[in-house]
Amino acid sequence: MFIDNFKVAIGAFLMCVGSTVYAQNFKVVLDPGHGGKDFGAVRGNYVEKKIVLDVAEKVGDLLKRDKGISVIYTRKTDVFLELRERTEIANREKADIFVSIHANAASNAPSATGTETFIMGTSKNASNLEIAKKENAVITLEDNYETSYSGYDPSKPESLIGLTLIQEQFVTQSIELASKVQTRFTNDAERKNRGVKQAPFVVLYTAFMPSVLVELGFLSNSEEGAYLNSEEGRNELARSIANAIIDYKKQYHSASENISAQKPRETPIKEDEPKKADTIKQKAPEPAKTSSVDASKPATVTKTGVSFKVQISASSKDIALTPSNFNGLNNISMVKEGNMFKYFYNETTDYDHARKALEVAKNKGYNSAFLVAYKNGKKISIKEAINK
Repeated sequence: MFIDNFKVAIGAFLMCVGSTVYAQNFKVVLDPGHGGKDFGAVRGNYVEKKIVLDVAEKVGDLLKRDKGISVIYTRKTDVFLELRERTEIANREKADIFVSIHANAASNAPSATGTETFIMGTSKNASNLEIAKKENAVITLEDNYETSYSGYDPSKPESLIGLTLIQEQFVTQSIELASKVQTRFTNDAERKNRGVKQAPFVVLYTAFMPSVLVELGFLSNSEEGAYLNSEEGRNELARSIANAIIDYKKQYHSASENISAQKPRETPIKEDEPKKADTIKQKAPEPAKTSSVDASKPATVTKTGVSFKVQISASSKDIALTPSNFNGLNNISMVKEGNMFKYFYNETTDYDHARKALEVAKNKGYNSAFLVAYKNGKKISIKEAINK
């Protein structure tokens, strides 16, 4: 049942994105972990479900100051959501990124501290698997979970590894987003950096976009628990996550204003609210006009030494560069980085031409495609490229 539902979801997703038109606004789904009857980690007065909800709302408040960003929450109140519901919201909204926010706890290591950000992936690391096991165990609170997740054992998170193929094409972007989150935690909030890690999380594996799971710190550490439960601490962590998302948007989507000097609202953690599902989408800004440039025509040189490509996928497989393997797209190139093969559509020195090519790729079903830029053969950010 679990595997069959997964296959059906992939089929529906591919049918859906084939007709998707590239939207100029950047959609961010924020997922406060746990909720309702699922308290998450609890240490004294420190309750994960309340802390992460407040942080997520603060992140959203900051991001909404950018008119080019739409914010969607999986929950805005203290309600229980099944893990599948969370990514279903992101997939339905055709989000650009999915960010699930959590707090950690270590039963036998009260001295453990620091932030870490996970992407979906295989792992044999016992510590990573233990965290995944803890987060995935929430499915046992769901009705008929044995039937819904047939073929998956929450006590053995590695059993999910065989079902991670859909996330393979997003791994590069997910790593980039996770790295930016960790960098901001270190630089903006001066938190201990435990790094970017991979683990098999149920809440990430069915997300059809770059996705990360953020662990804000350890409630089991008395000092860090107090920090996470404080208004100042939650403000700093929210600002770090928001700025990381802004950094990612600048690199992969479009330029955006810096919000690092601004503060989110200051309100206490809310007590339990009415248990009613409340998925909120902010009103999206007016979409920008798409370029009239024809991607099939020669480009105009607008940036000396700068070229743009559309990255359409990243895979562990070496695929022949023929149109039939890329939904009919030609002008495909490939670069191997480590064990990964990155595939690109089109190459141009004209930014408007590149944006039109991106639209073409997305309409061909590559909903996660994004622009990359090079200066004299060296990769640079899109913001750098358009400001040259």
